[in-house]
Amino acid sequence: MTASSARSEIRRLPDRGSYDPAVINSILDEALICHVGFLDEEGRPVVIPTIHARIGETLYLHGSPASRMLRTLAAGSQVSVTATLVDAIVLAKSHFHHSMNYRSAVVFGTARAVTDADEKAAAFRAIVEHLVAGRWDGARRPNEKESRATAVVAIDIEEGSAKQRTGPPIDDDEDMNLPHWAGLIPVGLERGPFEPVDQTPLPDHVRNWSPTGS
Repeated sequence: MTASSARSEIRRLPDRGSYDPAVINSILDEALICHVGFLDEEGRPVVIPTIHARIGETLYLHGSPASRMLRTLAAGSQVSVTATLVDAIVLAKSHFHHSMNYRSAVVFGTARAVTDADEKAAAFRAIVEHLVAGRWDGARRPNEKESRATAVVAIDIEEGSAKQRTGPPIDDDEDMNLPHWAGLIPVGLERGPFEPVDQTPLPDHVRNWSPTGS
């Protein structure tokens, strides 16, 4: 990831921003989905949510070869990818200062079709492991027919930025004595009860899955 340029510069509340690749990557890795922004064949802006995975400074996306997004990206499109994690709803004394505590990352790069068999296999593994660590060895791997039926696109990350908000609401001094509740409502992904399809024993990599990946 190179030094950031004007396209990834954080102009609004820059003190909340970071250009540290480690911070950007941690958000990309924790988010279960990302949103991919690109121009379609007619030059119209489109944003599509999708599963992703990162290896080094490359993001991988996969899907049907008929996918409009993957067909467009495979031609070498410029791409913007965003990932957002919401940690809390911030309720202030006034409506004006309501907010959210969040972590977000925006990265930019040039997409390319993945045709090398080894890179494609590595992308498959990264995407499965991004969903549930340990799952690559916990299920049948793609066969040749399935591999041919799946398109993979790589986005080599050129630059990016992260932005985060933490902490309590920031109210105006004149509002501090108003009789309205203020504070944080923590939110986040939560694993629900397992819903097996048969009597196969639950493996540890599924039992121990956490929304934060830890």
